[in-house]
Amino acid sequence: MKKILILSFFMLHVMHVAHGQELSISGKVSDAQGPLPGVNVMVKGTTTGVITDFDGQYTITAAANATLLYSFIGYAKLEVPVNGKTTMNVTLKEAAEQLTETIILGTRGAARTKLNTPVPVDVINIKKDAINMPQQDLSQMLAASAPSFTAYTSGGGDLSSFVSPPSLRGLAPNQMLVLVNGKRRHTSAILAASQTGTPSNAVDMKFIPSIGIDRIEILRDGASAQYGSDAIAGVVNVVLKKGTGEFTGTLTGGAYPNATPDFGDSDLTDAEKALNRSSGDWDGYNFQFDGNYGVGFENGGYFNASVLLSQSERTIRPTVLEIDRAPLYSDLYLTNGTTDVNGNPIITNPELIAAQGSGDAGLISSLTTVEGLMAARGIEQVDVSTYSGLPAKTLMGFGFNLETPLTDSTDFYAFGDFGYQYSDAYSCFYRRAAQADRTSFALFPNGFRPQIYTDQYNLSLATGITGELGDYEFDLSNTFGTNSAKYGMFNTWNASIGESSPTEMNLGTHSFLQNSLNLDFTNYYEDILSGLNVAFGGELRVENYSIEAGQEESWTAGSAGVITATEDNQALIGPDGFPLEDLNGAPIVDGTGAPVVLPYAGVSQELVKNYALNCQCFRGFAPENESNSFRSVMAAYADLELDVTDDFLISGALRLENYSDFGNVVTSKIAGRYSIGENFAIRGSYSSGFRAPSLQELNYSHSYTFFVNLVPFDGTLYQNSSSAANALGIGQLQQERSRNFSLGFTTKIGKLDFTLDAYKIDIFDRIFETGEFNSGTTPVLEPIIGSGLASFRINGGDISTKGVEAVVNYNTRIGDGQLGVILSGTFRENKFEKINLPDLNTNLTDEELADNYVNRGLIGQFETGTPSSKLIGTLNYSIGKFSTMVRGTRYGSVQTRDSRTRTLLDGTTGYADQFFTPEFTVDLGVTYKISDKFSLTVGGNNIFNEYPEIIRYELRTFNLYSNYQQGSSGAYYFGRLTFTL
Repeated sequence: MKKILILSFFMLHVMHVAHGQELSISGKVSDAQGPLPGVNVMVKGTTTGVITDFDGQYTITAAANATLLYSFIGYAKLEVPVNGKTTMNVTLKEAAEQLTETIILGTRGAARTKLNTPVPVDVINIKKDAINMPQQDLSQMLAASAPSFTAYTSGGGDLSSFVSPPSLRGLAPNQMLVLVNGKRRHTSAILAASQTGTPSNAVDMKFIPSIGIDRIEILRDGASAQYGSDAIAGVVNVVLKKGTGEFTGTLTGGAYPNATPDFGDSDLTDAEKALNRSSGDWDGYNFQFDGNYGVGFENGGYFNASVLLSQSERTIRPTVLEIDRAPLYSDLYLTNGTTDVNGNPIITNPELIAAQGSGDAGLISSLTTVEGLMAARGIEQVDVSTYSGLPAKTLMGFGFNLETPLTDSTDFYAFGDFGYQYSDAYSCFYRRAAQADRTSFALFPNGFRPQIYTDQYNLSLATGITGELGDYEFDLSNTFGTNSAKYGMFNTWNASIGESSPTEMNLGTHSFLQNSLNLDFTNYYEDILSGLNVAFGGELRVENYSIEAGQEESWTAGSAGVITATEDNQALIGPDGFPLEDLNGAPIVDGTGAPVVLPYAGVSQELVKNYALNCQCFRGFAPENESNSFRSVMAAYADLELDVTDDFLISGALRLENYSDFGNVVTSKIAGRYSIGENFAIRGSYSSGFRAPSLQELNYSHSYTFFVNLVPFDGTLYQNSSSAANALGIGQLQQERSRNFSLGFTTKIGKLDFTLDAYKIDIFDRIFETGEFNSGTTPVLEPIIGSGLASFRINGGDISTKGVEAVVNYNTRIGDGQLGVILSGTFRENKFEKINLPDLNTNLTDEELADNYVNRGLIGQFETGTPSSKLIGTLNYSIGKFSTMVRGTRYGSVQTRDSRTRTLLDGTTGYADQFFTPEFTVDLGVTYKISDKFSLTVGGNNIFNEYPEIIRYELRTFNLYSNYQQGSSGAYYFGRLTFTL
């Protein structure tokens, strides 16, 4: 008996060990036609999982008594117990109801499929699609995948060079809300120009490592009542990975061939065609490493971490103007006629003096021409042209996603990221030596091209606890985010200081901080009709925006061009006995033609040389620009979702928000879906929206230089609380209000699903920037701005956008391969409805004031400055060891409207408007599975090197191409090594 007990105990112990030990399980997943790549294989009840390779093979580690869960779009889920086996081959069965992904965005109830939501939601499977995509920046990935999503990278334009502001439905970037794992993401500190005509603060998505993302959900509907202000155009939710037990990495390298496009149909002159040639050298070389690894905890929790390291060189797409239009030297420069402030000659053409000494008449004649002196110095016109292109960047980022149980009914979670980016850009006009007010022969004898750079730091951290409290599930969270950008310039100077000016300067630092505390409750009542989900909660958000001034030389007005009398009655004459000359060589004399006299020593002054103030290209932020502003926002919401029947869903939301600087606001939303049969449903919604001006919009001010026909002008954008705004009569910024209508249908026919949605969004009191006011038309500003120009941010008018969006998905097997086809498109019309013109203290007529208050250029940029249609067709096919993605994109036409009249090329006076025809580009990615651990991908973006049309003659001063279709960088080719360990 004793032996039997001992033997039984031993056998039980062996069985326990066998069932508890970890096994390495391999197998193959197939369907009725052959192997299935891309199948998710998970250990049930954990976050451990792998994906089958191109041959349907997988290897996973699991306990001997575990259960494996197999899932794939288009197939029924399958659960199989391990029971100690080390080889498990399974076959999945097709199930049409599994063809669409489930989503959580737009509902606080149970996840629904895309076809069962009352409003349109796109799901972008970044985890699966990224391997074949040429795009690496998250915002560019989304722009390539979803027609309603756009993200333009400026090829020049100061701060706009450093961000790619994302937007939805042709509206401003700050009218779209971005969430990460359902929590509000902070915006960038940078207030940058956007594609919709008005500078905006936006979420900078490049700091989120794309390799750590599972999928992206894009809610194309107004959602202010559900998620808070800024969700006028819609919401983007980034869902992070949870996988464990596998290291995934990618090494990507690529470049732009910089091939010269065909100029045959352009209006470039023959000389411009010769000048605007490609160097023939590839540029924009970039390299990126991405890595992701997850660790599973014994309690079922996980920690998933991602790292991003990227470096890219700049692309250069110069606009090379003819010499007679943009001469490098002036007549005074060529003939050594320039003098300093004391009347001493400055030898700017020593080559001419040497030629005169040799008596070479031909050389003397040549050196008095711009072309001759440039040739003598080995300079071509392209060397002194304005450069446009993508900036050089160094980017480093780290992100993580963590969740672990605290008790049987509560879980702790945390996620976040940290990133740093250094970037420098060509975003300034070339300062020609002919521009005597802002160049220096001693520092830059042939002019100079200033460059701007930023050091950006970004941090995001969310922590929270989820669990059950009575009948309700709760989520208590805190989300912190901050972004700072330090600006600098090099290859520049402050001409008003003189040659002692530094040539590299710190321009100042902008910072934005946001902290959100949220408490949410949800409960589902099964016995109320066909099911009622109740959600409610609150939010406390605190924001801070600050501007720190740069170094003094970057913003100060020096005295290099000023003479102060050293004796009483000092006449302003030079060493030659003649009156001192100004920058144009004109004598400085009084009304009688005699030299100006300074009567009092040490007191009397005269501006002899009007040298340009501040740092050239981009003035540093001065003490008067400094700001340190705070805002608090409290919100409460209720959200109901009722399945009246199995076929009829209705949902509604109500939200109350209190802004410390804007008071109370109530927004609401109602939406519904009605199914007709099993494969067709009608859906629609109505919502109201609200967006308070951001702290950046309220508190940003800056002085700047802009060019009209290559002539520089200096202006200042003033805060609405400034004395300039008060004198003119500009009031405080008010909130934007909106209403959103949506109606559409969804249908499913076998393996094909189709959605079509129409919408209309009305926005009242949209924020714009005015044109420039001067003291001539606005005398009340003269004591404040002097000879400068002033502009302001205003609630300029009411706008609307309406459109139709369609998405078609089809997945099937063709032979031994898997085929996926996605066709999607948007057709949109933006309209500026009316101007909100107040009474202002100017001498302008009502018509002139209206044109300056919201000028036609800004209106045109909103209405027709971006494509009114965008069509994307994507084909994914995998067979054996190969996987291919081919994507074609058609960008609709664009029309730009000039903001001022000018002399046109034909000699008439008018607006230089331009129509750009539609463009079509093709992206390609081909992947070969080298082994179980390694894959190689090659391909490109815009592989046929399609450039937009050339900007017309009168407007091609900075950019040669329009930037609002496929961009102006041309083709990009890449190679990528993907590995799993």
